[in-house]
Amino acid sequence: MTLWNTLWQHLYRLRPAFSRSQTFLWFALAVAGLAARNDSAGVTSIIRALGLLPRYYHNLLGMFHSKAVDMPHLIKLWQIIVRKSLAPFLFRANGRIVCLADGIKIAKAGKKMPAVKLLHQESESNSKPEYIYGHSCQAVAILAGVMGTLFAVPLCCQIHEGVVFSNRDKRTLIDKLAALMKSLALNEPAYLVADAYYGARKMIWALLKDGHHLVVALKSNAVAYAVASAFPDKRRGRKKKYGKKIYLRTLFESPENMTTVNSPVYGDENVTIRYKTLDLLWKRAGILVRIVAVDYPGRGRKILLSTDLTLAAIDIIRIYGLRFKIEVAFKQAVHTIGAYAYHFWMQAMKPLKRKSGNQHLHHETEYYRKSVVRKMNAYHVHMMAGVVVQGIAQIIAITQPKSVWAAFGSWIRTIRPNVLPSEMVVLGALRNTLPDFLAVSKTEAILAKFIRNKIDISRSEGLRLVA
Repeated sequence: MTLWNTLWQHLYRLRPAFSRSQTFLWFALAVAGLAARNDSAGVTSIIRALGLLPRYYHNLLGMFHSKAVDMPHLIKLWQIIVRKSLAPFLFRANGRIVCLADGIKIAKAGKKMPAVKLLHQESESNSKPEYIYGHSCQAVAILAGVMGTLFAVPLCCQIHEGVVFSNRDKRTLIDKLAALMKSLALNEPAYLVADAYYGARKMIWALLKDGHHLVVALKSNAVAYAVASAFPDKRRGRKKKYGKKIYLRTLFESPENMTTVNSPVYGDENVTIRYKTLDLLWKRAGILVRIVAVDYPGRGRKILLSTDLTLAAIDIIRIYGLRFKIEVAFKQAVHTIGAYAYHFWMQAMKPLKRKSGNQHLHHETEYYRKSVVRKMNAYHVHMMAGVVVQGIAQIIAITQPKSVWAAFGSWIRTIRPNVLPSEMVVLGALRNTLPDFLAVSKTEAILAKFIRNKIDISRSEGLRLVA
């Protein structure tokens, strides 16, 4: 019951993001259902997990499509909850919190689902198909952990491709991620760690304007410039800013000039790496940046960039080495939480053709555009419910590991009390303790009463919960 009380306490702090109390309670019920279900078969799995009467299926659908959900406010409240709940456990570098950003492509085959398009997937392995039909999303997470284990706690995720409402909208994925980062309204400085795609002028200046810094990898053919000589230039006109052009791959040509240290990368033991650091002018952004060329035995070479000149090279290597944590979070969101397992079709939508690209809606009627917006909001509410479930599961794992293991009540081969439980273990513990939570007195938890009044005792799930 303690675990569910913790979940409800965090959920209740999201109440101001909903203009109607009933909508909030249905959102809380959806979160409880996502946490307690055994499968990811859409909204029906929530009905089964909580043993609800079938007629409440349409109430749940109505909540996901409701105008009473203020998504920007919900995102802000959620990041505040995460940072306050995990304040002692947030991973910091140079006094700043560390955020991770990346994109994820979700396969969707629906021909009447807005924003579904043909997407290209780049992968170093052959495990992913080169092209899929689905939704392209971007997400931001924050690093936290204890006991030698770190989590990428998700803060927000939204669809950023597939629908164009105006032919004057020239925003790129970089613009949209910068806007998503800004919508978090972080009131403390942060490092945003991302891959090479996001090392662009727009991203750098958007972050610097809000007091944040960017840490990214660069392509092997990247170039930078030395600062122009301080000697006076006798020529007339503007003083020279950029000095000698430097191909960054040449930084590896003199191994004897590189510094040798033990690897600071997460999980490495007895690994020695070499690196070289230079502060150079990055012409793409027009500012001085810190470049770190890293030679990692067995994994190849990497060129890293940091817009913070006070961040030590060893810390740049360390925090970029944690970027994979958001990939782990994506896998948990897909396979354990089911955050992207929505099946909301738009009945009035014109069926998509195979290999379709962006859907341009500036020639469509206002009613049609509003219908697309409504459906997109439903996708985002479902994603946000998944984000909240995963985040609360991680908060519980970090703050109450002993209670989680005590309530897990099952068996896995690698149960280690001194290691933080995974999201799967936390959800298993929540699933086992749900009947106890629903059995509390009516005055203790509004959510328990809200669920209890809707249980179908004619089904096995309902009988198990009320027994």
